[in-house]
Amino acid sequence: MKDLIQNFTNQLRESKAIADKAIVSKSKDIQNIVISGLGGSGIGGTIVSELISDSCKVPVIINKDYSLPEFVNEHTLFIVSSYSGNTEETLNALDIAIIKKAQIVCVTSGGKVLQLSKQHQFDFIEIPGGMPPRACIGFSLIQLIKVLVEKGFAQSSLFSDIEKSILLLDQQNEKIKVEANQIAKQLLNKIPVIYSLGNCEGVAVRFKQQLNENSKMLAWQHVFPEMNHNELVGWTIKNESLVVVTFHTSFDYVRTKKRYEVCKTIFQKYANAVIDITAQGESRLEQFFYLINMGDWISYYLAELKGIDPVEVNVIDHLKKELSKF
Repeated sequence: MKDLIQNFTNQLRESKAIADKAIVSKSKDIQNIVISGLGGSGIGGTIVSELISDSCKVPVIINKDYSLPEFVNEHTLFIVSSYSGNTEETLNALDIAIIKKAQIVCVTSGGKVLQLSKQHQFDFIEIPGGMPPRACIGFSLIQLIKVLVEKGFAQSSLFSDIEKSILLLDQQNEKIKVEANQIAKQLLNKIPVIYSLGNCEGVAVRFKQQLNENSKMLAWQHVFPEMNHNELVGWTIKNESLVVVTFHTSFDYVRTKKRYEVCKTIFQKYANAVIDITAQGESRLEQFFYLINMGDWISYYLAELKGIDPVEVNVIDHLKKELSKF
C-alpha cells in the first residue's frame, strides 16, 4: 500500500495516457446521467459529479445499489465504474440498464463488465488490474472525466488540470507525508469526525473509506451546511476520544466558511482536538487530488502505527464468501 500511494502521480500519468488513447462515441439526446459503482470503484463517480456540478446541464445521479431509478431509459447515459468488473451490485444494475436501453459506457479492468461490454459493443475503457480498487482512484476518476468530456458534459480544461495536479503532488510529496504522519499520530486510538465544507464531500467520504479499509477503524463523516441543521445539536458532551478533521478548499462558499468558524469553537470545547486540512492548488481537481493524497497517507501511517496490514480486507472477503452460498 505504501508503494501504491507513493506512486500515485505515476498512476495519474498512466491513467492520462490511457484516456488520451481511449475512443468514446458521442451520445444522442441525453437527459440524465447515472454513474453506478461501489466502494473504491464508486467513489470516483461521487467526486466527478462534484467536479462538473457547475457546468453539467443535466442531472447526475450516483447509484450504489442493485437497482436503478425508474427514470432510467434510452435517454440516460449510464456509466459503469467497477474496477474488478465483478461487483455484484453493479452487475445487477448494468443488467437493468441494458433492459432499459440506456446508453452505456464501462470503466473496468476486466471481469464480467468487460465481457458484457464486448458482447454488447458498449463503449468501454480498460484500466490496469490486479490492485486493491481503493488504491486505483486515479485510474477510475480520470477515465470518468474522459467519458464526460467526450460526451460533452464536462469541460476539456479538466485534462490540463490533471497535468497540473501531477506537478503539484510531485512538488508537495514530502510536505504531504510529514503533515499526514503528524495527523495520524493525533488520530491514533481516537475516533475521527470528518467534515467538509460543501463542495468536496466526496473527498471526505473517500478519506473515511480509507480509514475504514487501510487503518481498520471506524469514523464518521458529515458536511457543512447540512450538519448545522442536525448533527451540531449532538455536540453537548466532552468526549476525549473524538478528533474533528476538516477539509477546506478555496472554493468553499463564504457563508459556509463563516458557519465553520462559529462551529469550530464548539468542536474545540467538546472534542479532543480539531485538525484543519487546507487543500493546495488552483483548480478544483488539483485541490481534490491534494486532499485525496493527504488522506491516503494519513490512513497508511495509522496502519503503520497500529502495526496492521493496510491491504487486507478479510471481513469483506468473508461477506462475499457467505453471499456466494445464496
